Amino acid sequence: MRKPTENPEIFKRRRKKVIAKLNGAALFVAAHPEQIRNDDVHHFYRQDSNMYYLTGFEEPESFLLIRPNQTPETVMFVREKNVERETWDGFRFGPEGTKKEFMIDEVYTIDKLEEKAVELLKGFEEIYYRLYKNEEADKHVQNILLKLKRAHGRSGYGLLSIKDADTFLGEFRLKKDEDDLSNQRKASQISADAHVAAMKFTKPGVTERQVQAVISHEFHMNGAARVGYPYIIASGANATTLHYNFNDQTCKNGDLLLIDAGAEYNYYSGDITRTFPVNGKFSPAQKKVYEGVLKIQKEIIASIKPGIYFKDLHKMGEDKLTDLMFELGLLSGKKEDVMKANEHRKYYPHGIGHWLGMDVHDSGLYFIKGEARPIEVGMCFTIEPGLYIPADDKSAPEELRGIGVRIEDNLVVTPNGCDNLTAGVPKEIDEIEKLMAQR
Repeated sequence: MRKPTENPEIFKRRRKKVIAKLNGAALFVAAHPEQIRNDDVHHFYRQDSNMYYLTGFEEPESFLLIRPNQTPETVMFVREKNVERETWDGFRFGPEGTKKEFMIDEVYTIDKLEEKAVELLKGFEEIYYRLYKNEEADKHVQNILLKLKRAHGRSGYGLLSIKDADTFLGEFRLKKDEDDLSNQRKASQISADAHVAAMKFTKPGVTERQVQAVISHEFHMNGAARVGYPYIIASGANATTLHYNFNDQTCKNGDLLLIDAGAEYNYYSGDITRTFPVNGKFSPAQKKVYEGVLKIQKEIIASIKPGIYFKDLHKMGEDKLTDLMFELGLLSGKKEDVMKANEHRKYYPHGIGHWLGMDVHDSGLYFIKGEARPIEVGMCFTIEPGLYIPADDKSAPEELRGIGVRIEDNLVVTPNGCDNLTAGVPKEIDEIEKLMAQR
C-alpha cells in the first residue's frame, strides 16, 4: 500500500486548529476536478490546495466534511477500491485505507456523498463551502442542502447559510507555522538552485526552451513534484510581456534574459525572478535599468518588519520606481501629475508582490473589512519590483527600448524583520557576471 506523502499528524493538527475556529459551523471541502487536456488525455492532476492542507489526500473525486464536536468529527468521501481501475489509473486508498492512513474518523465511498451528508449535517445552521470554484461539487452541495431542508419538513429550518470556506481557510494558511515553513523553505531552495543552474547554462544561441529544460531538470532532480506556475523564460523584448510563456525564441548576444520560475514541493511554491545578460555582461544601458530596480528592491526588503502594511510596501515601490523612470528619461513633467494620470503604469503595471504559499498567489486577505491588515510574523510573500520598456516605445530613449527587468525574492516575516529564502540566487551585477564567467 502507498503511504501519504507527508506525516498525517501534520494534517490532524491543522484540522484541530480549524475546528477550534468554526464556532459550531460545518466545513465542506471538495477535491479539485480532473481536467481534459485534449481528446482522452488529462492534464496532470493536482489536488485542491485546501483539501491537501487539511488532509494530505491527493486523489480526485473526494470530499472532506468537518463536524465540530460531533461523532464522527471528520468524514471523507472517496473513490472505492477497484482493482480493474487501479490497473489502468494507479493505486487508490479507498475508504478503509483513507481512514487508516490519513487519520480520518469515518470514510464512505463517493457514491454515498449526498445520502450520508444529509444525515451528517442535520442540526447545523451554517456551513463553510466555496461556491463557483467547482461546478460538479456545487451541484452535489446544492442537492444536499435541498434534501436537508426537505428532511426537516415544516420545522422552521431553511437552507443552511453558506460562508466562504476559501476566505476562512486562507487565514490559517497565511501565517506559516514550522510545518509550513519547512516546505516553503525547501520549495524556495529548489527554485534557487535551479535559477543558479540556468545562469550557468545560458549563453548566446541557446533557446528559451532549453533554459526551461535546465530549470525543470533541477526541479525534479531535487524533489519537486511540479512547477508552481507556468515557466516565464523571456529573452530580449519578450521580457516586457509580464506573463510571457511561449519560451520558444533563441537567446541572442546583447539581450537580457528574464526568468520567472518556481518549484512546488509538498504543495508549497517558490517564486523567483532574476534578470541577467545572455552573454554574461551587462551593457551600460542594461546596467542603468537593472541597478535602479535592484536598489529599490533592496530598500523595500530592508523596510519589512511586523506591523507595517503591505499596501505601504506597494506605495513605496510605485513611488521609487516612478522616480527611476524620471531618472532614465522615460517620464517628464511633474511627478504628482504623472502618478495621478497613471502614466507610470505604462512601465510598471503590477503590484510590488503577493502572498506566497500553497498557491503561488496565495490565499489570505490584504484588507479586513476595508482596513489594511498589518504584516505579522510567519507571513510569506514576494517582493518583485520591475521596469518594462516596450521595444516600440518611441517616447523612450532608444538604448532602453526592449529592456525588461524584474527581480523577485521570497520572504518570511520574522520578529525583527524578514528572512530572504531565495538569497542564494545572485542578483548583484558583479555576482551575476562572476557566476556566468564560470560557464
